[in-house]
Amino acid sequence: MTASLTLDAVSKRFRGAPTTAVSDVTLHVAAGSCTAVLGPSGSGKSTLLRLVAGLEAPDAGRVLIDGHDVAGVAAERRGVGMVFQKSLLFPHLSVLDNVAFSARVRGESRRTARSRAAEFLEMVQLRGFGTRRVDELSGGQEQRVAIARALAAEPAVLLLDEPFSALDPALRADMHALLDELRLTVGPTILLVTHDRDEASRVADRIAVLDGGVLQHESDIAGAYRAPTSVRVAELMGARNLVPGVIAGGVHTSALGEIPVPDAAVSGPAVLIVRQEDVQVRRSAEAPTSQHPLAGPGRPGPRADGAGRAPLAVETVTPAPAQEARWSGTVESARASGARMDLTVRVTPTVLLHAEVTAAGAPRLGERVDLTIPTGTAHVVAG
Repeated sequence: MTASLTLDAVSKRFRGAPTTAVSDVTLHVAAGSCTAVLGPSGSGKSTLLRLVAGLEAPDAGRVLIDGHDVAGVAAERRGVGMVFQKSLLFPHLSVLDNVAFSARVRGESRRTARSRAAEFLEMVQLRGFGTRRVDELSGGQEQRVAIARALAAEPAVLLLDEPFSALDPALRADMHALLDELRLTVGPTILLVTHDRDEASRVADRIAVLDGGVLQHESDIAGAYRAPTSVRVAELMGARNLVPGVIAGGVHTSALGEIPVPDAAVSGPAVLIVRQEDVQVRRSAEAPTSQHPLAGPGRPGPRADGAGRAPLAVETVTPAPAQEARWSGTVESARASGARMDLTVRVTPTVLLHAEVTAAGAPRLGERVDLTIPTGTAHVVAG
């Protein structure tokens, strides 16, 4: 069983609170899809889930499941399952009876409920764990049981409130893989709350960015990263190159020079956004005598054959067409992030650019490098 979920101009303010927890949020989650609600602590994410679950009532707006307004429908009758950050398993029941609980509440016999519960335990890869006590489980196993218990209620909509945040990275990766498998076998509609953009992009089809109780952005994964609707959304999605300037005629002008952004939807004051993953880096053949903010006629870039320039590790850098933006600069910081290296490069007296490259063979502090922003990777928002 699966159903669409729609929030229609939903608002909620708690008594005595100085601000609204959720303000005029409209969001649609297609049947069988997964949307991740991403935002910082206190942004209203959990409140949104509680409104869908029926644990809170909205002050305004509607919650619709499969097109039906569920106002006044009790939480246990909404066809919604919920998994929290803590598993909240019943300590006095075995693992099998925890999962069988909802079926027993529906009036099914113990034998039938347990038989069905065993199927859900197998689904979450816990076959044979039914007789164990809750205190015999690891954290990851507890969350698997919590998910099995939620699925055993046969919900049309599954709500996940940061259920993997307390797990170590390896266990989280396992849970993400498990969620993929459950989506293939069961196909529930999922609304996931998280503060981790990597998790959101790993498990969801779409990302909704919530901040201050307001829905700031909603799109597919690529749109959230590549075309954020505001500077705040870009920051929450991890963008580090945010350059103020002015855009006119599809060209952004700033301390970096003129950069073409032909698909820009704004004009006037605007912030240029370039993902650090998109900035291409090569060691400079020699220290340049001047900055060249934009390659073009009379401003040649690297030779087409790349002679005299050593690419960084396994980075593939295609010689840039004339309209691509290029700079030379000095590495001011280099910070390892797993197998990658985050570089900060001074390209003008007032502007730093951030780039992400493979750690092996990355440039050192003080080294001169050439940077390229490939055509079509720059984005602008009003600013």
